Amino acid sequence: MSAPRVLPRTLVVRLDSAGDVLLAGPAVRAVAAGSAYTALLCGPRGVQAGELLPGVDEVLEYDAPWVGLEPPQVSRTATRQVLEALTAGRFDRALVLVSYHQSPLPIALLLKLAGVGWTAADSEDYAGALLDLRHRRLPNRHEALAALDLARDAGFALPPGDDGALRVRTPPDTTHLTGAEPYVVVHPGAAVPARAWSPERAARAAAALAAEGHRVVVTGGPGERDLTAKVAGDHGLDLGGATDLRHLAGVLAGARAAVVGNTGPAHLAAAVGTPVVSVFAPVVPAERWGPYGVPHVLLGDQQAECAGSRARRCPVPGHPCLDGVSDAEVLAAVAALLENRPAGVPSTGRTRNDTRNPTRKKNRANPDAGGPPEPGDLPGPGGGSGTERGATV
Repeated sequence: MSAPRVLPRTLVVRLDSAGDVLLAGPAVRAVAAGSAYTALLCGPRGVQAGELLPGVDEVLEYDAPWVGLEPPQVSRTATRQVLEALTAGRFDRALVLVSYHQSPLPIALLLKLAGVGWTAADSEDYAGALLDLRHRRLPNRHEALAALDLARDAGFALPPGDDGALRVRTPPDTTHLTGAEPYVVVHPGAAVPARAWSPERAARAAAALAAEGHRVVVTGGPGERDLTAKVAGDHGLDLGGATDLRHLAGVLAGARAAVVGNTGPAHLAAAVGTPVVSVFAPVVPAERWGPYGVPHVLLGDQQAECAGSRARRCPVPGHPCLDGVSDAEVLAAVAALLENRPAGVPSTGRTRNDTRNPTRKKNRANPDAGGPPEPGDLPGPGGGSGTERGATV
């Protein structure tokens, strides 16, 4: 009789923002299905999102000096603290999730120093002894699928019945904030200004939605109260600063649709099953960062001069890629998405224990885009996405 398989203690690393962490959710569930204990190492802007992910037993925080819009200075004290936390975790394996333009090697070095026995990551750079599985992602792969590819090639598969969509733990009922009547969310802000409408353009869109008969709920963080007040005006309900990420999930789950830029709440809307009108600036490619797994309509000039620039502030006067989107386009996009849902029926956030396959809805504007992976989308171990086992090239 063979000895029972001993499952590893596994660490998943995603050091970026809330949206990045939410897109890592399917890969995290795959890891959790094959691990005795699953921890997630996040940056400060990703912690709240990490706490929402099914399958996570513990969230660790590290403000890495090579990540973020305002990275901290390199600090021996901070480095020592994260090393101590990682060492105390006694992790057998680690998956480092990074975007296509990032390097996993700084954190891979810390993981080795902390005694993590085996580490996998996507890396275009020679990794020496830092990675036990140097993985190479498929070209132009969506971030959620790229993370799943890495998990799969590292030996972690989604459990039976898990469709690979984004998911969060059951959000709270936020009717006391929104009221009971059907509504559409407009989320005008973004951490990167180039990825959002100008305040004036967002205000006009909210007014157009209200004039069309939609009840508009405007959301934003504590630092965006002036923005949400301007956008809500007299025609929308202003919830700026009224929600943390968990309660924002509840507001989005109750919405008929969300109108939002390329920012964390777009992925949060997808994680609770709400259709998304994605006002998407082409500074990063939509094929990698667009809404995933829900019906959506992509708005914005994807061939604008700023395309692929990763600019944080729009380099083109007038922000034409987004501010050039007309009210008629916004109204048509919302109408197209609502055709698939009866009025007043809220989205249902899939819970930690709900692993049934929901019906795969089609994106009316792009029927083949944005859905969770079919079985053939995920490569088997060692195949498809180009793996390098060991540290040699």
